[in-house]
Amino acid sequence: MRAVVYTESGDSDVLELVEREAAEPGPGEVRVRIVRAGVNPTDWKFRAGGMGKLAFPEIVPGQDGAGVVDAVGAGVTDLAVGDRVWTMLAQHQRPGGTAQEQVVIPADRVTALPDAASYDLGASLGVPAVTAHRALTTSEDGPDRLAPGALDGTTVLVAGGAGAVGNAAIQLARWAGATVISTVSSDEKGALATAAGAHHVVNYRDGDTAAAIRDLAPDGVDLVVEVAPAQNLRLDLAVIRPRATIAIYANNGGDEVAISVRETFSTNARFQWVLLYTVGQEALRRAAEDITAAVADGGFQVGEEHGLPLHHFPLERTAEAHAAVEDGAVGKVLVDVSEG
Repeated sequence: MRAVVYTESGDSDVLELVEREAAEPGPGEVRVRIVRAGVNPTDWKFRAGGMGKLAFPEIVPGQDGAGVVDAVGAGVTDLAVGDRVWTMLAQHQRPGGTAQEQVVIPADRVTALPDAASYDLGASLGVPAVTAHRALTTSEDGPDRLAPGALDGTTVLVAGGAGAVGNAAIQLARWAGATVISTVSSDEKGALATAAGAHHVVNYRDGDTAAAIRDLAPDGVDLVVEVAPAQNLRLDLAVIRPRATIAIYANNGGDEVAISVRETFSTNARFQWVLLYTVGQEALRRAAEDITAAVADGGFQVGEEHGLPLHHFPLERTAEAHAAVEDGAVGKVLVDVSEG
């Protein structure tokens, strides 16, 4: 089988297309024939060495993908050969990710893909959608599961609604009944956030952003899904209601955040940090079930008409796919691994 590997940290040119023998699944594992793989910022950050030294002598990148189960290990009862599936955290603490034609994955990181869902959609879930689900389900006054009506009466502010996580947060929040406000940096990105389902879009380069959000939500927002806390924290504190949650999933724009204790006391705000690798298996299970339900219900879709343009690269051009994500491609970068 074909696989993309790297054996040292560095730029995308360290990625190499090779031939490898397909592994057999062990107990509790399945093997998936990958049709489509998703590329996330963590993929290039791991490859570049930003997350420390390599954990394995040879690594196949890729946490996310979609394909067909082609072998099942002992003890696996809820998946069978021929099942269409989507993956999450395929390469977490393992050397083999989804940038290969066949990958062995723990069964609890593989979820059935609804029949009507494309492999493009399945490969676009994983990191972005599970991150968004976690951000939307950790509020003091909010639900820990998403379903239609779960966020009725809730106002959600999504920073960066044109990004992959922002898009997922908008779609899932809208499906669950929330009123969604999104901040963007351009009219083009505003159109994408609107296509994703945001009720209101605020261009933070135009005028007083806090005032614009307060006009839309006079009592304050209940939940912020935040991608750039170093830049946006003061804005977030100016627009939240008491007992709101600011869920932070990235460090765009800087690593350091200064918090005024006196200013923050009165908000009773919750600062929720979101990193999938340590959220725990129960949170991952709930997210996989709810996201799959949203997909089956038509509440989560991809493509420019749904606010998430798709960019396809063949497996042999995975290095270009990594570079596109590193350079800030708007939308979702996918690798075409095999025929569906």
